[in-house]
Amino acid sequence: LPDYNVSLAEVIIPAADLSEQISTAGMEASGTGNMKLALNGALTIGTLDGANIEILDHVGPENIAIFGMKAAEVVARRKQGLDATDAIRGSPRLLRSVEAIAAGEFSPGEPDRFQSIAHALRHLDHYMVSADFDSYYDCQRGIDARWQVIPAWTRASVLNVARMPWFSSDRTIREYARDIWNVPVGATSSEALQQRAYSAAGPASV
Repeated sequence: LPDYNVSLAEVIIPAADLSEQISTAGMEASGTGNMKLALNGALTIGTLDGANIEILDHVGPENIAIFGMKAAEVVARRKQGLDATDAIRGSPRLLRSVEAIAAGEFSPGEPDRFQSIAHALRHLDHYMVSADFDSYYDCQRGIDARWQVIPAWTRASVLNVARMPWFSSDRTIREYARDIWNVPVGATSSEALQQRAYSAAGPASV
């Protein structure tokens, strides 16, 4: 979105049903956007990267859709080179897509327009798009199927909201003060009560 800002976020985030946090593992998915979307009830589809990992830990694997390689796997694969020819050949769907791009099917009036994209996908795949493609495709189809079962989707959405208090800025600041800055900070009575209740119940019991 051009000129994306807080005013637009205030409209978009509460309206979202699905949060696509799909950057390659190790490239730091989102900032706090994925947290805001989950807190407002959007289900996350994403890689094991950044705060997606913590969201997974707190909402549970049944309430998030994870795909793709882990960061260490990305690093190991990247060391083997950026050529994705074999990965593309091994994925019929991806092969058809790349061949269509290269053939100019999406730009019939200018058939060479997207040649650079096809070349990058085949030979300069730094972000491992080709390697993660089938995993993403299957995960997205799974999300599509889940969306058709509205009661189950609604339950997962509600559980995302209910299990997100751990991402509170109050907790974050207290932990920074205690663990990094070595500054004593006392919790307010309401914060202490909330923390005791959360610790006793645990995210899995919500």
